Amino acid sequence: MDDLLLEALASSGMVLSPSIISFNLDLSREAVNRRLQTLADHGLVEKIERGKYEITDEGSEYLSGDLDASNL
Repeated sequence: MDDLLLEALASSGMVLSPSIISFNLDLSREAVNRRLQTLADHGLVEKIERGKYEITDEGSEYLSGDLDASNL
């Protein structure tokens, strides 16, 4: 799920909410919200404000294979 979330944020180039991501990926909003918080805790996404996230440079590096995130 983490890769799907990061890819959604990266491909959109936009700040997205868990609701928008879950709707487009057909996942539960609660699960998306939990994983986004975990990804934020590890620096792969940034919480811009309440309920809005964007991918970080580290998240982009992970997607390109330049960063190991096996500890998530």
